[in-house]
Amino acid sequence: LVVMSSDLDAMGSAIAMNMVPEQWEKRAYPSLMGFESWVDDLCSRLGFIGDWVEYGTPACFWISGFYFPQGFLTGAKQNYARKHGFPIDTIEFDFKVIETPWAEIKEKPEDGVFLRGLFLEGARWDPEIGYLNDSLPKQLYTSMPVLMFVPVKDRVFPTAGVYQLPIYKVLSRAGILATTGHSTNFVMWIEIPSNRGDIINNVGAADQDHWIKAGGAADQ
Repeated sequence: LVVMSSDLDAMGSAIAMNMVPEQWEKRAYPSLMGFESWVDDLCSRLGFIGDWVEYGTPACFWISGFYFPQGFLTGAKQNYARKHGFPIDTIEFDFKVIETPWAEIKEKPEDGVFLRGLFLEGARWDPEIGYLNDSLPKQLYTSMPVLMFVPVKDRVFPTAGVYQLPIYKVLSRAGILATTGHSTNFVMWIEIPSNRGDIINNVGAADQDHWIKAGGAADQ
């Protein structure tokens, strides 16, 4: 019978300091939360998955509840490709900002998915103008409205009027390349409507340097 070991001692010390034990972090999703908030977040994630199992597919998905959101988004593309008989490598997402609060969304879209749970840093969504706008004073983070990810075959990418908003799992914006070829933190780029000056970025896509300089990004 092992009453106390170095691992148990380290675990107890971490919890006493409101830190997630290292042994748990190694097997969990990326997070910068203290232990108390981390446990609440874990329970929320389990509740989200549990409700999905018990009550069926939700009308609006909580993106923060996924361990590997890239896999879920690939699955959404696959569902569309199989439904219409299209090769999946011809499918890309279009993005729509939905002003309806997520709790009021009762019906799933015909194609694609509704996603909630993103927070903006370095910018805010302004519903009055329908574009990104500068953050208000003393407002570091703002909630992003529901987004609709719409799969489209042979999508024509916009040439102006959008910012390529990066999505990260945690605020640090740092990660490593996993064996799957995906970053442990970066999720994807999404196109968000904006009326600031247009540029063409280093990969040839429409972008806006105002938000690049402001460090505009979304976190789960």
